[in-house]
This record gives sequence, structure tokens and C-alpha cells, in this order.
Amino acid sequence: MPNHLVHETSPYLQQHAHNPVDWHPWSAAVFAEAQRLNKPVLLSIGYSTCHWCHVMAAESFEDNATAARMNELFINVKVDREERPDLDQIYQSAHAMLTGRPGGWPLTMFLSPDQTPFFGGTYFPKSAHYGLPAFGDLLDQLATAFQRSGSEIRKQNDSLRAMLVDSQPRGGAKVLDERPLRVALRTLEQAFDPVDGGFGDAPKFPKPADLTFCLRRFAASSDEQALAIALFTLKRLCDGGIADQLGGGFFRYSVDKQWMIPHFEKMLYDNAQLLDVLALGWQSSGAEPLRRAAEALVAWLQREMFAPGGGFYSALDADSEHVEGKFYVWTPHQVALLLTPEEYALCAPHFGLDRPANFEGKHWHLHVFTPLEKVAESLGIAPEIARRRLDSAKAKLLAARTKRIRPSRDDKQLTAWNALTAKALANAGRIFGKPEWVALARGTVDFLRATMWRDGVLHASHTDGQTHLNGYLDDYAFLLDALLAQLQAEFRRTDLFFACTLADALLDEFEDHEKGGFYFTAHRHETLISRPKPGADSALPAGNAVAARALQQLGHLLGVSRYLVAAERALRLFYPEIAEHSASYTTFLSNLEEYLTPPAILVLRGPVDDLPVWRAAVEKMAEPSVLCITLPNGSGPLPGGLNKPESATVNAWLCQGVNCLPPIAKPEELHQVFKAGKLG
Repeated sequence: MPNHLVHETSPYLQQHAHNPVDWHPWSAAVFAEAQRLNKPVLLSIGYSTCHWCHVMAAESFEDNATAARMNELFINVKVDREERPDLDQIYQSAHAMLTGRPGGWPLTMFLSPDQTPFFGGTYFPKSAHYGLPAFGDLLDQLATAFQRSGSEIRKQNDSLRAMLVDSQPRGGAKVLDERPLRVALRTLEQAFDPVDGGFGDAPKFPKPADLTFCLRRFAASSDEQALAIALFTLKRLCDGGIADQLGGGFFRYSVDKQWMIPHFEKMLYDNAQLLDVLALGWQSSGAEPLRRAAEALVAWLQREMFAPGGGFYSALDADSEHVEGKFYVWTPHQVALLLTPEEYALCAPHFGLDRPANFEGKHWHLHVFTPLEKVAESLGIAPEIARRRLDSAKAKLLAARTKRIRPSRDDKQLTAWNALTAKALANAGRIFGKPEWVALARGTVDFLRATMWRDGVLHASHTDGQTHLNGYLDDYAFLLDALLAQLQAEFRRTDLFFACTLADALLDEFEDHEKGGFYFTAHRHETLISRPKPGADSALPAGNAVAARALQQLGHLLGVSRYLVAAERALRLFYPEIAEHSASYTTFLSNLEEYLTPPAILVLRGPVDDLPVWRAAVEKMAEPSVLCITLPNGSGPLPGGLNKPESATVNAWLCQGVNCLPPIAKPEELHQVFKAGKLG
């Protein structure tokens, strides 16, 4: 018989709708029932493409005996962390406070009826191993403790709630300076792996926010070490097994420090951020591997993640046929059967098929072991012939791979993740000169406006035709950021006015009008045990940082002081934490950078057919911090500093802060201004 999840839209909750566990979705009624019965709540948070979530489900949640114990002793609640990031943030923080360790998924928390957790962990095995207790034994122990140790648990709960309150940023910064920029870069330099790229040891995450910070530091200060860190890491990522060498895109993280063997999930949000930083890296260097990786990534988005009605799906599972990575790995024999002898002679050394198996001792996960140029030299063929041969081989292998049983796909469409993708497509399309990518970004923005924006409220999730859940800070902030990127790639009045509407809604619904900064949940949201204000980056850029940056840029663009004041208040609120832990706040550091030195605003106005030449020139000469808006004649009256006069030839209007130059009529003159590094 189905449980209470059967009517939920989340693919993850649907995966558990027929468990013998009597799962409930999160609701106030569930906790009222727990209060009435004086029973603890078992809260399980996961997501549909999570490998260890599948393992715990198979071992425990699908086991009748374990389910019976859960049903007898607890009220059981299942949460999709992607639909309810508010709950995930709160209970991941609580887990860290209770255990002194970082969390993960599945997150397994045991709650009092007032929603406060008194014990927590992540994956628990059915039988005791990995140094973890058997899940069934743990159930009995915690149910007994809840009934016998009520006063101790209440005391601990009070302490935990106080710790959650104390974890909020306190502000107090009077002076903002550039020291955190220098400290963050020095910290990243110390953590940088000069052999394999990236930061730290295994497991290794790409950390696109940190790479973006390094590239911005190079653009702002010509720091060659910052550029080298970013480019070396990006090239290692592109060559590694964390990149899908056949299908494009990147997996979630690498289990080793060499980027060879990934955790095989593919997440939309990871790939959106990596596309953005690949474009920025290519803009800084012209490195061809970055362009090829970006093109392969967008091809994967269009082929496997694009929804027929617009927007992008959320993720691909790590597993197929209940085995992690099975869809992606090969044997040399399988590859040889599909390729010509000449193609295999190239692919074997290039992908390491002539070496011992690199995945679980019996399979080969494709990874660039030998650069193509060296393979071509050893075979005595020209590099261009080697490239054509490799492309032909990869196409054959990809075609064969598509016939395998595929990993499952999470088909929900999330506003925040789609907004990250729209921003990346707009930026990459502009930088690489790919109008079709800009069109894809435009379609994604239009999908979000048409589907997720209803009656003045932005919603978070759309699945099977159903849009629901009021949006979180990330939804508003990331979409506002995407609209600013889209406006720079392709100006539309509708995008500008939607950006203003969205910015006003963000301030009205999320700003802490007393202390500054932005809550993760709207003022109308249900009351939970904590109301986070996220400022440090995680797998996603921090919502407060993106909101402040987008408001700051929109404020400069339009001359709206309300946006600038809100952005500055957020920056001042978080500045003590930014100064103390700079490398954890790299997205916020871009706000600091643009607060200390306001971004240059460049408006190009003139005949529509003449503007592309100017725009292409600007891409080659301007720093990433320059906000460039291209306005064809006929765009109509516009607010603030965008309202420039039409003319028969293109004019460039350049301002920074309160300083503006006379209109510039030739690209060469504009280049000289940028080369001088200052206005006037």
C-alpha cells in the first residue's frame, strides 16, 4: 500500500511512496500529531540522484522488519532537500552542532515534536559496520531515550536553539577595505594543489566560486598566480574523469585528488557554474580546451537536460541498474569493437585503456592520461588528423553508450538552478559569440517568468505541470542575477522591468529591515526552529552574496539608491565573517570589490546592425566587472542612465560612479580608455 507520499510531485518522494515505512511529507499537522502522541519524529532528508540515499533505502526503508520498527516508534517524515533547501540548511547546521562533523545525504535526524533535533547522523547501515551502529538498534535506543530522558533532551534542545540563533551574522563593520581580497587569495594559494589543480585533498570538488574569484582577481590586479591557479585547475578538470569525456558536462566531485574517478551524479547547478567559469577562463586566456569543454557541456544540456516546455531538469543519478557508474565505464575490448584500428590506437593511450583498470579493478573510466598532441607525435600523425580521429571515435562511443540502460533523471525544474543555468548560458553565449546559447538563456528566463512567477510571487519548483512552493532567497537572487546577465547579452525591456519587479519583491519579502542582509525564507514562510541568513558559499553561491551583488549592479545601472543601500547593509552585516574566513566568502568578495571600486557602466546605443561589431570589440577589451548594455535604436525611453539618445552611428557612453565621459564614437577610442585603466 502506498504511504502519505503518493500524492507528492517530487521524484525523490515518489521513489519512497511505496516503502513499507509510513512516510509523511513535512507539514505542521505531522508535528501536531507527534505532540499529541508524544512520539519522536524521524526526519530523513535526501534527493533522488543520491547514491547513499538509495543504499539506505534498499537496506532499511524497503525492509519490512525495519519499517515496522520505524512505524511503531516514530512518526516518519521524508523531505526532498532540493525542494526544501530551508529545512536542509537548518538540519545540516543542527547536525554539525550535535556531532561536530559536517553532514551530507541522506541526513537522518531524530526530532522532538517541537521540530528540534536531539540526535542525528547521515547514512546508517542495516547491520553495524563502517564504525556505525545498526540502524534497527539505533531506533530502539533513541525511542527509549526520548521516553526516559525527556528533561535532558529538553535542556539540550534549548541549548541547540540558542546555538542556531548565535550562528546568525552580527554585523558591526564600520570600515570596509580590500584586505579580505588579499587574504582570500593567499588562503587559496596555500590550499592550491600544484600537481593536480584544485584545492585541498580528496574528495575534491571543483569549487567554481573560488575559480571565478581567482579570475576576477587577475582581471582587477593582473595577479598572474591567480590566473595560473584558475587555468591549471580548469584544464585538469577538462582532462579528468570528473568530466564526461564522451557526453559532455561534469560529475559532482572526484573521490581522488587526481580528478580521475568521480561520484557519478550530474547536477544542473554544478554544470551551470562550471560553464560560467569556463567562459570567464577562456576570456582571460583563449585556452582551446576550455572552449571545447564549454561546447560539450552545452550540448549535454540540450541533449539530456532540456525540458520540452522550456527550462532544464535537475540531475542525473549516479547509478544505473543499481550500480554506481555502470552507464559510463568501459573495457578495452568493448571500445576496440566499436572503433577502427587507427581510432583505437589513438584512444588507448589517450584515455588510458592500455593501462590497468582504474575503476574498481575491472573497468576503465575515460580520463585523459596522455595529451592528444603527444599521442599524435608518437603515432606520426598531424595534430589535426588526431583531433578528427578522436572526435570520430568519441561520437561512436557516445552513440553506443546511449543504448545502455540510462541513469534515472530527476525531472523537476527548480527556479534557482535554472536561473544559474540561464546566467551561464547568457554569459557564455556573449563571451564565445554563440547567439544560439543566448537564445537558450532567453528561453529559460521566459520559462521561469511564465511558469514560476505567479501573482507577484516567485515559486521554487515545477514538476509534471505543477508549480508549487513559494520561492526562497536563492530563487529570487539567482533569477535577478540571471536577468542582469541576459540584459548584457541581449537587451529586452521586458527583462529590465522584470528585474526591477523582482528586486523590489526580494527586498520586500526577504530583507531584514532591522539588521540588514536577507533571510533564506520569505517573511510569509512557515515558522521553523531557525531562519538562516546564508552568507558563505557552499555547493551553491551564497544567496545573500548573489542578492547583494545583483542589487548593487542594478542600483548602479539605474541609479536606484534603495538597491545600493540594501546591498551595502548586507555587505556590512557579513563583513566581520568575510574578514575572518575570507576564502569561504568568495562570492561576497565580488560585492566588496565592486563596492570599493564601482563597476564601469558602458551603454552602446545606435543602429541594430552596427552594434554586434562594437559588442565583440568590448568583449576583447573590457574587464569582467564592466556592465555593458547594448541598446538598439527604437528601444524606447528607459530609466536612469540607460536613457541615452539615439543616433545614426553607434555611440558608447561610459560612466563609473559619478564620473562620465563624453560619448565615444570609435571602438579604438574606447580601447584607449580601457587600456588607461581609468575614466578621463
